[in-house]
Amino acid sequence: MFDTIVNVINQIDKMVWGWWMILLLLGTHIFMTVRTGFIQRKIGKAIRLSVTKDPDAEGEVSQFGALTTALASTIGTGNIIGVGTAVALGGPGAVFWCWITGVFGIATKYSESLIAVKYRVKTKDGRMQGGAMYALERGLNMKWLGMIFAFLAGFASFGIGCATQVNAIATVCEENLHIAPALVGIVVAALTALVIFGGIRSIANVCEKLVPFMAAFYILGCVIILGLNFDFIIPAIKTICRLAFTPGAAAGGLVGRGIMMAMQYGIARGLFSNESGLGSAPIAAAAAQTRNPVRQALVSSTGTFWDTVVVCLMTGLVLVTSIMKNPSIDMSNITDGGILTTLAFQQIPVLGPFILVVGIISFAYSTVLGWAYYGERCVEYFAGKAGLIPYRVVYIIVAAVAPVVSLNLVWTVADILNALMAIPNLVAVLLLSNVIVKETKKYINDLDKKDDTPVEVIDR
Repeated sequence: MFDTIVNVINQIDKMVWGWWMILLLLGTHIFMTVRTGFIQRKIGKAIRLSVTKDPDAEGEVSQFGALTTALASTIGTGNIIGVGTAVALGGPGAVFWCWITGVFGIATKYSESLIAVKYRVKTKDGRMQGGAMYALERGLNMKWLGMIFAFLAGFASFGIGCATQVNAIATVCEENLHIAPALVGIVVAALTALVIFGGIRSIANVCEKLVPFMAAFYILGCVIILGLNFDFIIPAIKTICRLAFTPGAAAGGLVGRGIMMAMQYGIARGLFSNESGLGSAPIAAAAAQTRNPVRQALVSSTGTFWDTVVVCLMTGLVLVTSIMKNPSIDMSNITDGGILTTLAFQQIPVLGPFILVVGIISFAYSTVLGWAYYGERCVEYFAGKAGLIPYRVVYIIVAAVAPVVSLNLVWTVADILNALMAIPNLVAVLLLSNVIVKETKKYINDLDKKDDTPVEVIDR
């Protein structure tokens, strides 16, 4: 009976993450790129804005605090193991398609964050609330669909945001540091409790310090490894571009599986990594101190740039150059992204495994914090403020037991919920695209202009 249920859930997962979902997300990325006048051209300005404080504007945390909270959840194990999975199953060409989703995904992240700020509300105790659920309710009068989004995202947080991430931490600590998984679960749960009971300000405060460190450390480590592999960088880039469109073989046992396989796994892993279109990051964006929706939307869009255009690309280049330089890595029998990534980083003595361990631990823990905030906001939307304490308690319990339970089914269910929550979010983005265009035209050339529309105060 149990095996039948597992098989059914696996089939549902394949269906919801099939080509139709990939085309829906990538299609939205391209559509919003056109509608916003290729907003990606403003990425330099957006990066500068992300480190600019706007204390006089209304909001709970700084623009940078909101960005790092969002980055905490998007820069996760998918940036390391997920890219490895794409290369293992789709060939080196998958790195190209993963990167492309980041370039076009910037427009969708900008759009969903804009409407999150545009339609945000304030509770009587001064907390900012926003996201797809409020955009659907206040912008489209579709509260029922907002409730569905909040329900799916709230439950997805236990799996994709907590259990699978803590399990990844426990696995890497056991294999490399010989620490018992049960102890890891207890420590991570305790550290998580200390942060999330402080609310968004506490989470943002930790993320502001942790995210820049972990990203800079990982990127620097990748740069050093690429320096050691410098003679294979140009051949790797040529191989990635060539095998993105044609099947064939390359040095180191790398095999291109054709454009369809490269696109399928590259795009899927890219979308999963940067979360553009899923509706998660805008929940954090809605809490930002910002003068107008466009200003924060630009800041939020840099999350996809850093996550996929930079970090995923760096991981992909490290993997491909290391494999090409070390033919001893037998690609013919590897289908697990985690195994491939571990083997590739192990080719660099001492430094490689150290970068991998620190990267996975910090990336995974930051994801636990970021998704805790997303889950809280969604639970509060459909269950009220009374649901916050029970949610936090359950979240911490899940973190504690995650290392000692089998997570295959949990991961699959969370994967399904993750895909399904994208649908109502994309409905909001597409149906409110005229609003997005109007707001963009209104503020894009005067980002210091203050939005005088009062934020609605709700009794919740």
